[in-house]
Amino acid sequence: MLREFFLGFIKVHILHHAGEEPVYGLALIGELGRHGYELSPGTLYPVLHQLEEAGYLGRLNRVVNGKVRKYYVLTRRGAVALTDARKKIRELVGEVLQADVETREAKSRRVSARAVRSGDRRRRR
Repeated sequence: MLREFFLGFIKVHILHHAGEEPVYGLALIGELGRHGYELSPGTLYPVLHQLEEAGYLGRLNRVVNGKVRKYYVLTRRGAVALTDARKKIRELVGEVLQADVETREAKSRRVSARAVRSGDRRRRR
């Protein structure tokens, strides 16, 4: 299940980078690795092909050192999807982080209340 969540994050990450400049598979593996995602070519390339087939990425073939390298670029449809994803991410992160702050504050209040009660018991003795 966790893998499915991260796969969604990876797809958004790919769209983001393809929107900045044309990207190719091995460079994306390195970039995603910097963010803690360990991907093999056997995992990444099917994702790139899916995003291309769905119309989110376009492909450019370039010859590099005598070999054809496939570069991926963000399409208009991909840009719309990325914009929508950013809105949803912003909202989700806001809620999740706010819930985290509220949880920490509630724990802090409980700890403080226990300390006060503990101090009251000591004074009564």
